[in-house]
Amino acid sequence: MLKQYGGWVIKLINKKKLKNDYTKFEQKLSLRIFLIAIGTGIGISVIISLITGKFGNAVVAFLQRNYFLDYEDAITIYQYTLRNNKVLIIALVGIIGFWVMMRVFISFMTRYFDEISQGLDDLMDKADKDIILSPEMSFLQVRLNECKYILKQREQDAKLAEQRKNDLVVYLAHDIKTPLTSVIGYLSLLEEAPDMPAKQKAKYVKITLDKANRLEKLINEFFEITRYNLQNIVLEKEDIDLYYMLIQLTDEFYPLLEPYGKKAVIYAEENIVLYGDSEKLARVFNNILKNAITYSLDNTVIHITAKLQEDRIIITFQNSGKTIPKEKLNSIFEKFFRLDDARVTNTGGAGLGLAIAKEIVTLHGGSIYAESENGTTTFTVTLPVNK
Repeated sequence: MLKQYGGWVIKLINKKKLKNDYTKFEQKLSLRIFLIAIGTGIGISVIISLITGKFGNAVVAFLQRNYFLDYEDAITIYQYTLRNNKVLIIALVGIIGFWVMMRVFISFMTRYFDEISQGLDDLMDKADKDIILSPEMSFLQVRLNECKYILKQREQDAKLAEQRKNDLVVYLAHDIKTPLTSVIGYLSLLEEAPDMPAKQKAKYVKITLDKANRLEKLINEFFEITRYNLQNIVLEKEDIDLYYMLIQLTDEFYPLLEPYGKKAVIYAEENIVLYGDSEKLARVFNNILKNAITYSLDNTVIHITAKLQEDRIIITFQNSGKTIPKEKLNSIFEKFFRLDDARVTNTGGAGLGLAIAKEIVTLHGGSIYAESENGTTTFTVTLPVNK
């Protein structure tokens, strides 16, 4: 029973390792071996028939006709040279025949090696064409194409990472330089006008302090996202009263909500117990709610729900505001990303809040995604129940 108080979709797929299908290759190989055996057998049979059948009579006749031997002498020569050595001749012919057949078989197999070699060359080729092998090598063709896709994906990821590093330099220059320039500017004014009226001096000092505090906040955010990227964060897990945490969270944000007529309403079961790092999960919900407040319309309600679904706890934050374009929706959890019209000093930090939230949720074995349609944006956090 729920009680009222007050995308980019990441889909995880458990992909089982597929077993290679060697059926066609085994059939082709078996057929070749069978043909070699049949060919060798036929060759031996032909030799036996030649030695013992009409071939023998032809040999005797040949000796009589060309060497002027009588029948008895020709028979004797035939017996001693061919018939008595029949086993040796058959063995010799069999060996030669088997060697010839094996050469044919080896030539057949090396064709596959040539195909594999060509496939490896195509694997390193940057062209988008698929690797194509013989039908019986389809199992290897599939694997090679998978490898090519993975290599290409990694190359694209590397380029994207390099681009993000370049963006980082730009964002650092923008987000740090802006408040730093203001601090230097106002301090210069104070230095150049020592007899400035006290009221104006106090105003400049306050502005300078605000800018300095913002600069400190930005630097802290940069350090924090770096710590999460190192993946050496130790989670201090404990049982958490999720309902109480959300109540406390909305109370803390009341000063940001009230001036603009905004409200945060919680729909949650009071007995939901979440197992995790309370400090870090509070940071997750804090970042999401802060984002919802920043980009929601005045005089609207931010809906926060929490429910237990099988072995998962699902927490959602829904606000009314400008629809996030799909092409930008896929990037909101990336570091240093903010909507273009929001990269101004008075709307937020360096665009690290949601990136930090995603890192923390991932460390807890959960997932986070966002949806935005028809002026309604929803952030969904899914966390495991089991300890």
